[in-house]
Amino acid sequence: MRSLLLAATAVLVAACSGPPSIAVGPDPADPAAPVRATRYAPVFAGEVDYRPVEPRSWIEQNRAATPGQGGR
Repeated sequence: MRSLLLAATAVLVAACSGPPSIAVGPDPADPAAPVRATRYAPVFAGEVDYRPVEPRSWIEQNRAATPGQGGR
């Protein structure tokens, strides 16, 4: 019975304590904490224009696709 009373007292005392503080990095509330520099990235960087274009002549298409000079 006495060990049960000691265990119950230990559990109650442990439950009244706060959670342990976990410090992984610098304190975010510290105004002198080092901060990584931000860089500007424009929203339209690398934008590709996908608007419709007029079709090229099929002769030009064939010449561009053939290997070598003049297709021969």
